[in-house]
Amino acid sequence: MSLLYNAGIRLYGTAARLASMSSAKVARMLRGQTETIERIRSFRASMAPDGFDVWFHAASLGEFEQGRPLIDILLACRPGIRILLSFFSPSGYEVRVNFHPQVAVVYLPFDLPANVDAFLDAAAPRMAIFVKYEFWANYLGALRKRRIPVYIISAIFRPGQIYFRPWGGFFRNILKNFNHLYVQDEASRRLLAGAGVTNVTVAGDTRFDRVTAIRRACKAVPEVELFKGAGATGSVTLVVGSSWERDEEHYIPWLKAHPEVRAVIAPHEFDASRLALLREQLGPERTMLLSEFRAIVERDPEEAARTAAGLNYIIVDCFGLLSSLYRFADIAYVGGGFGTGIHNINEAAVYGIPVVFGPRHHKFNEAAGLIACGGAFAVDSAASVATVLTRLSTNPEARAEAGRAADAYIRSHIGATPLIMKEIFDITED
Repeated sequence: MSLLYNAGIRLYGTAARLASMSSAKVARMLRGQTETIERIRSFRASMAPDGFDVWFHAASLGEFEQGRPLIDILLACRPGIRILLSFFSPSGYEVRVNFHPQVAVVYLPFDLPANVDAFLDAAAPRMAIFVKYEFWANYLGALRKRRIPVYIISAIFRPGQIYFRPWGGFFRNILKNFNHLYVQDEASRRLLAGAGVTNVTVAGDTRFDRVTAIRRACKAVPEVELFKGAGATGSVTLVVGSSWERDEEHYIPWLKAHPEVRAVIAPHEFDASRLALLREQLGPERTMLLSEFRAIVERDPEEAARTAAGLNYIIVDCFGLLSSLYRFADIAYVGGGFGTGIHNINEAAVYGIPVVFGPRHHKFNEAAGLIACGGAFAVDSAASVATVLTRLSTNPEARAEAGRAADAYIRSHIGATPLIMKEIFDITED
């Protein structure tokens, strides 16, 4: 089976190389992988001559946010610690490549035996922590052979996964390489127990701790504060986070039919053509990029006030602000649900506001929990988007009730990080 697995990884690499011909994002990932070993050697020479104390691996930016609470505590409590952080996706690597002087950031090469040996020889980690669903057979097997402790945090499992199928023995054995698995829920623990994996703790999801910390330290965004304040008394502000074109097909018609609602829209990814198209769809005469509005605010506050009064929509054309922008929302719409899956809905819910998202949310426990408690609403068509957003925007009582439910749900799920830090690192926060 390992031969078939390696053949599958090689096929995946070939597909990525073909995709890189038309995808700049994939091309950047492949180029970054070729630089990984040299980057690690350079980091070792300058900051970690004896190897890294902890290696964290996160597939992308969302998984990094789950692992970040542990990283932040380690940096605060163990000042001399040296951390290696690897990503598979450019969306994580490019945003966090300069995260911290004591954190070396690299791309993770494809899971082939030669790559794995080269990576571990170069990094010499003393411990490895994978986030949520990273189950690479060769990396995990090599860590076990080298007697390097390896953990997974915030993991979640579902009955239909290959680990729990009659023919999934090879993949079940991958899970047995972990020294311990910290899972999000009891259902995951039971599934693993049925597969013979019992070194498991139900710890919850570290994202709840992360978004709570973000709320406490949210960034000031004076331009959006001015924009929100320029609305009519009682006006509603919608903040759309991680917006994809498939989402926009559903919510933009409603926005244009309700000019009394103002919106701040943060596309998941963007370039000049994407921003231009979005502006055109919204109506260029009442839409402005955040960078353009910021320039006016810095140049002439009085002109900025007049401009804000005439705007309906601001398009966010930079990264790193979304988690702070939700605090200006009366309602949040989180994108991805009409594509591959919803993005981080906890980032919005932590501010005590109702959250709306598309139909592809079933792999996310927090989506089910927020829907069940009345703090979130799933939509599956332009008609259902219109129904939900109209009700929330026109009914302050319903909006406030949903917001209270969202806030209570987040508060009730805090605590995964202290448990994990105590068990793995024997660190107890004050």
